[in-house]
Amino acid sequence: MKFLLLNFVSLVLLACGNQAKDSNITKPEIANAEPVEVSTQDGMKKAYFASGCFWCVEAIYESVEGVSESISGYAGGHTKNPTYEGSNTGKTGHAEAVEVIYDPEVVSFKTLVEVYYGSQDPTQVNGQGPDRGSQYRSLIFYQNADQKKIIEEVKAEVAKNYDKAIAAEILPFQKFWVAEDYHQNYEKNNPQNPYIQNVSIPRLNRFKAKFPDILKEDAH
Repeated sequence: MKFLLLNFVSLVLLACGNQAKDSNITKPEIANAEPVEVSTQDGMKKAYFASGCFWCVEAIYESVEGVSESISGYAGGHTKNPTYEGSNTGKTGHAEAVEVIYDPEVVSFKTLVEVYYGSQDPTQVNGQGPDRGSQYRSLIFYQNADQKKIIEEVKAEVAKNYDKAIAAEILPFQKFWVAEDYHQNYEKNNPQNPYIQNVSIPRLNRFKAKFPDILKEDAH
């Protein structure tokens, strides 16, 4: 019993943030909405993903060749102007997400989707690793029918490798809310943080070992 208690405490201490008390799922009006397409700017496109702590996901995508920047924020919820504290209650419906700004001439949307499914446990419900709660659930967003088709095709291929069902939700993109400044580039700016050392960096390294051919030169 003592060992189990210590184990639980360790997981809590290594969590990205507070554990949500409410296991809110995506509201039907969001899941069934028409997707919003984000315009291309200076040849760069944007894509949106959520799979656990955004500190981890941000670092993963920023290591991919063709990605100029990955921004931490919130998406998938039903409230305006979400905050870190608010999303952690599980009552806003938002998940920690990232906005990926990428050059489609260098990296395709399909590759970004493959990175999404390949850099997490897509069967884990409401969380990734020690991060548990609806704010850590896995969401992948499409902006048009072509993107939705690509996501569904990659998901079908990924599903062949698992006995459990794929938990990641496929949702029409609505809006992305940028997170507080201190969350941006968190892994890079806080390398000695216990969570970064014990959860984020190991997850990033597992991704790099799995996708060595798409990494930036300085990410190897």
